[in-house]
Amino acid sequence: MRKEFVISNEQGLHARPATTLVSKANQFNADIRLLHEGETVDLKSIMGVLSLGINRGALVEIIIEGEDEVEAMDAITKHIRELNIK
Repeated sequence: MRKEFVISNEQGLHARPATTLVSKANQFNADIRLLHEGETVDLKSIMGVLSLGINRGALVEIIIEGEDEVEAMDAITKHIRELNIK
């Protein structure tokens, strides 16, 4: 499964929202990756996510493969929407 998102929260994916997103990803068994500007990292790795330097307005893609991919995509989609509201 693949889905694109625009990060619209004011600070982008800085430490706090990145930490909560990584925590959400770690609740699932599926392989979950984050793609930004041609670089792909494991969404379950805080260092990987922070290394991308995702700012406000960035287009990212979440790629999920595995047994609980549908549940994972639903939860991560909801979480990113909540992050973008704050």
